[in-house]
Amino acid sequence: MSIELNTMILGHVVQTKAESVPDKKCFIFERNERPDVHLTYADLWRNTNKFAAMLQREGLGKGDKFAIIMRNHPEFLYAMTAGTLIGAVSVPIDPRTKGDKLKYYLNNSESKLVLITADLIPMLDEVVREVRSVKSVYVAYMPWEKPASKYPTTNEVLAGPDVDVGNHIENPGHPLEIIYTSGTTGDPKGVVCANNRVAQYALLGQMVWNYQDGEILYTGLSLTHGNAQAVTVMPGLVLEHLVVLSERFTKSRLWDICRKFGCTTFSLLGGMATAIYSEPQKPNDDDNPVRVVVSAGMPRAIWEPFEKRFNVKILEWYAAVEGGLAFKPVGEGPIGSFGKPFPGMLEMKIVDDDDLECPPGVVGELVSRPASGEPAQVEYYKNPDASKKKVRGGWLRSGDMGHTDSEGWLFFDYRKGGGLRHNGDFVSPDFVEKVVAEHPDVSEVAIYGVPSASGAPGESDVVAAIVAFNRSTLNVASIFAKCRKELEANFVPTYVQVLDEIPKTISEKPQERFLLERFNSDKGSVFTEHK
Repeated sequence: MSIELNTMILGHVVQTKAESVPDKKCFIFERNERPDVHLTYADLWRNTNKFAAMLQREGLGKGDKFAIIMRNHPEFLYAMTAGTLIGAVSVPIDPRTKGDKLKYYLNNSESKLVLITADLIPMLDEVVREVRSVKSVYVAYMPWEKPASKYPTTNEVLAGPDVDVGNHIENPGHPLEIIYTSGTTGDPKGVVCANNRVAQYALLGQMVWNYQDGEILYTGLSLTHGNAQAVTVMPGLVLEHLVVLSERFTKSRLWDICRKFGCTTFSLLGGMATAIYSEPQKPNDDDNPVRVVVSAGMPRAIWEPFEKRFNVKILEWYAAVEGGLAFKPVGEGPIGSFGKPFPGMLEMKIVDDDDLECPPGVVGELVSRPASGEPAQVEYYKNPDASKKKVRGGWLRSGDMGHTDSEGWLFFDYRKGGGLRHNGDFVSPDFVEKVVAEHPDVSEVAIYGVPSASGAPGESDVVAAIVAFNRSTLNVASIFAKCRKELEANFVPTYVQVLDEIPKTISEKPQERFLLERFNSDKGSVFTEHK
């Protein structure tokens, strides 16, 4: 299939597929013990039109915003695609968001309508009266739920007659959605993403992920996150690869899901790899249909053990929703590298504080721009100053610190301002994670730093935040003993923090600020080696 950049609009793609291969299955929403939902292109197009008609009835049109707050359900796809028929712009919001942050997203995006699942209504009700722009709320009830809210339902919309809204947008540059950053350095910023990303993601499927005929793609990552769209949903939709989605990522069910549906590839983010690897080993770990794992942030320490244990290959890559892309093809480059930019597409380099390119081995900030030399472009919604700062000098400023080797392979070191140094040594969190994750009592682990008790400037004490399989039988002393045996002295955690769950972003990255808050407020859950 030949794909040209900047030529696609999501709604047009779905209509074309519904006309050419109407009965071809495109999505399966797996629901564990409940009946799975199977969609053909004809199903997707029919329900997309019903949602588009609903948006029109509620007064939405070109440029109007509407929020989608739900886990991975078919209604998410109907809504997002429906917006592109009439020019409305979807605002996907992490379904775990609540309180002031949810209020901020809705107010900042000026969303006029909210689509939400029934389980999340209490969170919305807490803030919706303080959001002037929201005029309508629609609730999606699952088949096993009984509608019982004051809001109209998407179930009624889907039960209504078929309609043909048609496509009212012809410019692929028209906004598709606004995806918010996690806001680690201030208020979250809304990245305006155009429809032309659909073709870009499809090209990635062909040229970077190297999807083959008959591929079956899987993800448990949230559709509110760019990864699920870029690696799985959009390439699958355009290239006609069947896509299997779970409501959420569940490490204990991952391989069984892949076996059940014959999934040949799935996408991972760094924290997920450690969680999967920490699961108890099973005799059939290597008996699965997965060919390649598309990974963003595979810890170097478990890279090869992960491949061997699960009989898969790792295709590592790097990107951000604002832009920038590098990848390491299977079998090429050194373990631990996230690759190189795609030839002819992007130019990437590591620069120091004076914007001078760093020599190999020297850590600096990763920046990128189109290979043509044209300036990088980013649009943060209603934030021109931040947009301008992000592309200072024509280069996209990633905020990620890394280095190259002598052959130009790129490596990630730490987030700008977020390095972890202990007793003068830079600690590699992935090595500590691997050792802790292999302890039989540990279900999940995240490594972060707290200001050093010594008070030394720039120094941190190392914290291993863990979730135990069984808290009542957890032996914290044996975790310290294992680390002391297998790690360099300065890598041994100063503290083990025992939690019921590790707070994470929608991209499954541990949220250090929340871990730190709990560290400071609940000393009873924090243990030292001799406590």
